[in-house]
Amino acid sequence: MIPSLSLDMGHSHLVYFWNKTGSTETPNGTYCYSTAQESTVLQGVTFGGVPTVLLLDVTCFLVIILIFSIIRRRFWDYGRIALVSENESLITDLFIYLWCSDEDIHERCGNDAIIYLHFQRHLICLLVIVSMLSLCVILPVNLSGGLLDKDPYSFGRTTIANLQTGNNLLWLHIIFAIIYLMLTVIFMRHHSRSVKHKEGVVRCTLFINGLPKNAKKSTIENHFREAYPSCTVEEVQICYDVAKLTHLYKERKKAMKNVAYYTDIFQRLGKRCFINTKPCGHFCCCDIRGCEREDAIDYYTKVSNKNLDEYLKEEEIIHNKPLGMVFVTLKEKSMATHILKDFNACKCQGCNCKGEPQPSTWSKELFISKWSAAYATHPEDICWNNLSVQGPKWWFRWFCINLLLFCGLFFLTTPSIIISTMDKFNVTKPIHYLNNPVVSQFFPTVLLWSFSALLPTIVYYSTLFELHWTKSGEHRIMMHKVYIFLIFMVLILPSLGLTSLDFFFRWVFDKASKSRIRLECVFLPDQGAFFVNYVIASSFIGNGMELLRLPGLMLYTIRMILARSSAERDNVKQHQAFQFEFGAMYAWTLCVFTVVMAYSITCPIIVPFGLIYLLLKHTVDRYNLYYAFLPAKLEKQIHFAAVNQALAAPILCLFWLFFFSLLRLGFKAPITLFTFLVLLIAIAVCLGYTCFGCLKHLSPRNYKVNHSSCIGKSLCLLHFVTWCLRVSEKLTAMLPGDQTVSLGWSPNASTYLVVMAMPTEENEYLL
Repeated sequence: MIPSLSLDMGHSHLVYFWNKTGSTETPNGTYCYSTAQESTVLQGVTFGGVPTVLLLDVTCFLVIILIFSIIRRRFWDYGRIALVSENESLITDLFIYLWCSDEDIHERCGNDAIIYLHFQRHLICLLVIVSMLSLCVILPVNLSGGLLDKDPYSFGRTTIANLQTGNNLLWLHIIFAIIYLMLTVIFMRHHSRSVKHKEGVVRCTLFINGLPKNAKKSTIENHFREAYPSCTVEEVQICYDVAKLTHLYKERKKAMKNVAYYTDIFQRLGKRCFINTKPCGHFCCCDIRGCEREDAIDYYTKVSNKNLDEYLKEEEIIHNKPLGMVFVTLKEKSMATHILKDFNACKCQGCNCKGEPQPSTWSKELFISKWSAAYATHPEDICWNNLSVQGPKWWFRWFCINLLLFCGLFFLTTPSIIISTMDKFNVTKPIHYLNNPVVSQFFPTVLLWSFSALLPTIVYYSTLFELHWTKSGEHRIMMHKVYIFLIFMVLILPSLGLTSLDFFFRWVFDKASKSRIRLECVFLPDQGAFFVNYVIASSFIGNGMELLRLPGLMLYTIRMILARSSAERDNVKQHQAFQFEFGAMYAWTLCVFTVVMAYSITCPIIVPFGLIYLLLKHTVDRYNLYYAFLPAKLEKQIHFAAVNQALAAPILCLFWLFFFSLLRLGFKAPITLFTFLVLLIAIAVCLGYTCFGCLKHLSPRNYKVNHSSCIGKSLCLLHFVTWCLRVSEKLTAMLPGDQTVSLGWSPNASTYLVVMAMPTEENEYLL
């Protein structure tokens, strides 16, 4: 990602380019290659190395598919469908996958998966049109220029840098950039209108925060009945700190399943099993002091009873640990809308604008002026264990995590830091003498993809540690953070010839530096070749690795190694599937889409490879959603946020053309002024749309009242209680000797998996 990574041509091409354009400032012409002079990694190759990289990446993709077929056959328990299906061949899977419809995916994966795939289809259709326009119109126009040499193997001839300064065909590029922006808006608007998100009974329920922790359920009910006499309160559910209770329940559940597993073996085979209870104890081949083996049934029975005792103690005091949050369920959606409108409407008094909800006799006792109200999200979307972290504690945690994240990525924003360090120690010295596109183009693009896959993982886990209250909010924040980070790492910094955010801030705030030096790096003749190679690597190697799901396989392997017994290993097999990370996947897709759209005019060759990426990405995601991941229930805001984020791609394309016109023609040129005006209008419209979308809830007129009743009172009341509290009565009444069990087929054909017949959050996905 240093200039030697981003720019794929020799120094002689650079001198020729600046001589032809009439530049006389040597520092401007040589800055983008100042770092490359001592680099041993990249040198110029034929046509930017695109044919060689394409061949190598396709070969790697075929090898990955072969490895996937082997893993798929040897580790059939590695995936969600493996929990309830027989071991079928890869050919059978592909046959089922090719013939499965959206209805099948909706039934198995949920509505959010359909919206996500629908979004990808709109991007694919958009890139089909952009590919035809770029290849049939923009590419011939670029080739018609005579600024660069006539070498047919020169990648620079296909870029906008090949056009003369006074060529009127530059207007065509601006017009097509505007067309691309309009097409993006049309396709995204069509997708937004077609999104059908079922709100269900949750719109009858309000989530209210800021109550005093000693507030009683009856007091809250009386307040709403007096303050809003036209609204009927069906139920009030107070939130409690259930993090420890949930942990104890899960641990006891696993111990009970292990007891049932070994009890079944004893009943069938007539022998008792002994295990080493230390982590990785099954690797110990002899009984030595500290590694004694214990009877499996006795050990897990003790663990189960211990967790049960702690669970019952925690259950007795759980109602003494309220969180100051409550779910209020109304009879009709219109009633919930009326109350929410009253809370969120702005009423100005003097210089202060604040909400003044309807008072009651209990207003002062409940401190209603401190309340914040919103529609309740779906119960499956709530992170119940995270609700206990709130207020200053949550914000302090958020600040510390993001401060550490920013400091860690400030100097390590791009892989160029690693490449530069390798060059200093002459690690890559032999590559300099090879002068082969295999090592000069394939290696850096794969390295860039590897780091662009690794570093956002850090952002992903940092978002998890922030402890958001809802999965939708977690995914949405994750999508924004990963997308911004990837765009800086993959597109903006390397295009400007910068190596990290450290250099970026020094460039912005250092008055002695000249911005023109960096901006000229964007439009050197072979600048787009590296981004073409990156998109190719993402298409074949990136999508192939997503099919393998190596991070998940590594985590699965570690959990299997740490398991103490065969019963725990069966439990790992049953619970190794995870929910699909919509936030991270949206960010990945939009990152490559933004790179493609940003260079669709200046380097039109990149567009068909972007289309290939989206086609493969869509295919891989459909397969993973159907076979590998658990369904997720999210709010529609994350899908609309992805739509808004997609609009940044054509705006960046306009930015690139504005910089090009500014450097070639100056700010007073008609093309520059026109591009600048269009860019300002586009940014103003997009920001206005986004801001009004965020502030829409402040206006009462934006609430549409629906007089539909809630679907089933019992369903509404049951939903907004965490699942560990819903089973507490059954768990308390259940004795270890009276456990009801059911036998189910295990992914391992030689054993049977004994599952406790108790309603659990995890087992709901397996029914």
